Amino acid sequence: MRLRISAAPPPRSRASANFSVFGQDLGRYRRALLGWYDRHRRDLPWRETRDPYRIWLSEIMLQQTRVAAVLGHYRIFLERFPNVEALAAAPEDAVLAAWSGLGYYRRARRLHRCAIELVQKHRGRFPQTAAALLALSGIGRYTAAAIASIAYAEPVAVVDGNVERVLRRLLCAKSTGNKSTGINLTTAQTWQHAQSLLAKSRPGDFNQAMMELGATVCVPHAPRCLVCPVRKWCVTQGEAPRAQPPARQKKNQIWCVLDWRSGDANGNINASGEVRLVQRPKKASLMPGMWELPQSSEPPRRLPAAAPWRTFRHSITTTDYTVHVLRNTSLRNNRLPLMTLPGASPAAKGKWIAVDRIPMLPITGLTRKILKAGGIV
Repeated sequence: MRLRISAAPPPRSRASANFSVFGQDLGRYRRALLGWYDRHRRDLPWRETRDPYRIWLSEIMLQQTRVAAVLGHYRIFLERFPNVEALAAAPEDAVLAAWSGLGYYRRARRLHRCAIELVQKHRGRFPQTAAALLALSGIGRYTAAAIASIAYAEPVAVVDGNVERVLRRLLCAKSTGNKSTGINLTTAQTWQHAQSLLAKSRPGDFNQAMMELGATVCVPHAPRCLVCPVRKWCVTQGEAPRAQPPARQKKNQIWCVLDWRSGDANGNINASGEVRLVQRPKKASLMPGMWELPQSSEPPRRLPAAAPWRTFRHSITTTDYTVHVLRNTSLRNNRLPLMTLPGASPAAKGKWIAVDRIPMLPITGLTRKILKAGGIV
């Protein structure tokens, strides 16, 4: 069968634009990409296994999260929950605690619910096709295709942000709604093109090669075209416009209170020290039920001279925060007053949590960052 992927004329003529990804060239494209991947792929732990549980975990963790941030959490999470049965049997708070620091905690909750479903309805075994995986709660089209192709070699393509960018540049395409020059690609067409390119002899490796190309070479800004293994098949060579302009980040300020008290009479730091934490409402739209340091959008009116401690930068979804941390360095026992923040409710007084219990609690990423900076965890 003759397979052709057509493209609109490039913005300006190039010798390399004479190549099309079809017919015999399609085979050469696949070999070039897979050969490059075999030589240059990053050494990542989830690429050393065909265990669907480990592949699933890595794909969920990598959603909207950098590889460098995932590596340590992936190892620790597997130590606590080495298989789907262990994950399903764990309480949700324990799962959130292991996830703490990765953000987007709904992923952890969905991961946990899906593990329970796998144990209860599938005896802990993953379905072996993308269609069957897609029927599980919390698994979307991309994740289903990634698990099926990598763990079970099903010839089904994946499309994530990296793959979409490679395809747009390869074909001189734009996403629907972009006013820049180029052909329109709907979501359905993007998936169809990805499937057409797929090397069915090595579907898992090919999918990872496309993602690796987008992550390390065909990057959003200043793509490394000179070292691209499939450059001669690319119409635009990095000139295709981005699908959407980056959303502007909102900027806010918040104040956090770090109340710590030591466990001995002299006020020396030791393992039995305690930190005051507040639990977010169970129905909160963001990070429900997570534990954090008391915080407010306004500073306290009266501050001890030693209270201002450090300022942090922190981002949550589309908001950049400047975080002012106030440290109650004189607090040593229950008789001394706590620092209070404007508008604080009685619940904002929180609870004193033993330091050695904190790793077992689902704490927010910001709280973990502050406690680490203070040498408390």
